Amino acid sequence: MFRPRVIPCLLLRNKGLVKTVKFQKPTYLGDPINIVRIFNDKEVDELFFLDITATPENKTPPFQLLSEIASECFMPLGYGGGIRTLEDMKKILRLGVEKVSLNSVAVEQPMLVRQAADLFGSSTIVVSIDVKKDFWGRYRVFTHGGRKSTGLDPVKFAQDMDRAGAGELLITSIDRDGTMQGYDLELVRQISETVSVPVVACGGAKTVEDLARAVNQAGASAVAAGSMFVFQGPHRAVLISYPASHELEEAFDKGENR
Repeated sequence: MFRPRVIPCLLLRNKGLVKTVKFQKPTYLGDPINIVRIFNDKEVDELFFLDITATPENKTPPFQLLSEIASECFMPLGYGGGIRTLEDMKKILRLGVEKVSLNSVAVEQPMLVRQAADLFGSSTIVVSIDVKKDFWGRYRVFTHGGRKSTGLDPVKFAQDMDRAGAGELLITSIDRDGTMQGYDLELVRQISETVSVPVVACGGAKTVEDLARAVNQAGASAVAAGSMFVFQGPHRAVLISYPASHELEEAFDKGENR
């Protein structure tokens, strides 16, 4: 049966992999190449790497490391972090990365999204939107690794990025990141109902049922997660895992039939 994509979303920090909670308190996981090899063995649908220090520290993407990762990775690969120009995107795509993710630069230079989509094709361009609730409980877009509030409404911004040519939107709830309390279904629903491109839900997944809810109840086209695939047990011991195909198929099928 067809099922939505389930994507491990991995965070790069100084050439190592980490996992955050609400975009803070990074826990070191290990060497990215070793973890890619484990995910190869588990035959995951797709992998996404986000460098969480590149933009805040004004660094360029780690092209050499990306080359090493792409050469080891057997599944479709996406990357975001520190991308500022069309030339950056061209270099990354030439390394064998299939998708580039634009976050802060999409807010600062929205026309770059259109230029990138025209040059490389919409299917190559992901706009990553990090969202947190403000003091009044309103959803707002944040950039620079969650450090900078833009004041933008994420639904309107998602619509703008859809019109600009983004082929996919990665929607991350900062409030749910690393908490393993389930996705922010209302956020995912509000955006998925108003755009024409696939929405990938991220932030908060703990179980395969959480993955299914994001798709079947909130309208996501795919789901991404971090902690669920890298931690095990109440003490969050590092253990790389990925659900078996039959587990995922059963979870999504049950959700559809409720």
